[in-house]
Amino acid sequence: MNHLPQAWGRPRDDVYGRYDPSFLQSSGPNQHTQSPVVTGTSVVAVKFKAGVVIAADNLASYGSLARFTDVKRLRTFNNTTVIGFGGDVSDMQYLDRVLSSLDIRESYANDGHHLNAKNLHTYLAKVLYKRRSDFNPLWNQILVAGTDDDGKPFLSSADLLGTTFSAPTLATGFGAHLAQPLLRRVVPDEEAVEGISQEAAVAAVKECMKVLFYRDARSLDKYSIAVVTKDGIDLKEDEKLEAQSWAFAEGIRGYGTQVN
Repeated sequence: MNHLPQAWGRPRDDVYGRYDPSFLQSSGPNQHTQSPVVTGTSVVAVKFKAGVVIAADNLASYGSLARFTDVKRLRTFNNTTVIGFGGDVSDMQYLDRVLSSLDIRESYANDGHHLNAKNLHTYLAKVLYKRRSDFNPLWNQILVAGTDDDGKPFLSSADLLGTTFSAPTLATGFGAHLAQPLLRRVVPDEEAVEGISQEAAVAAVKECMKVLFYRDARSLDKYSIAVVTKDGIDLKEDEKLEAQSWAFAEGIRGYGTQVN
């Protein structure tokens, strides 16, 4: 019997005949992802006077099934930047490997220069646009939070088309519909950022995560939250929603048997 590792899992030649590798030849066309399968939902972020608060729940859904409940979708880079991923989890893992390779190359350079959030956002936007131009997009929308060249809070997004957008409050997925109105009440524009404390920003983000858990069927009550300032990153990955109350459900009318 052939005990070599390359023969493990193959039928024995002396019993079934010589193995025909032609079955493994892939002569068909290239196949690209047409729609994401395992996905993460909203990422929520808001600026405050000294930095940025960003959060994302820990759920990865297989279609409509809440399949994976411990998927961390906030990725730190160089203790200066946090990247939040919404969308396809496998493409998130690919981008994470790309960022790890970039981190290693920057460390080897040892020239005293470090990539900040603005640099990383530009890089990732180019990666996303290149893949879109190859008709093989990465099915993600990302938020990049950190500081810019002047040490000021930086927050911007990029999507699968390579489109970029910057604002004092940002959210992906369902959060763009439910969380953004709440965040804009707290931080309506860039001028308001200077008057927002870290505590107020954290409270606003936590309230948004609670609303999303109430209203978004693809969300979870366990989430990760990070506070990014020029002094570093404070990342907590297993936070639980507090003071949940479903009393508001009694007042909902218009569907099922509750029509009045």
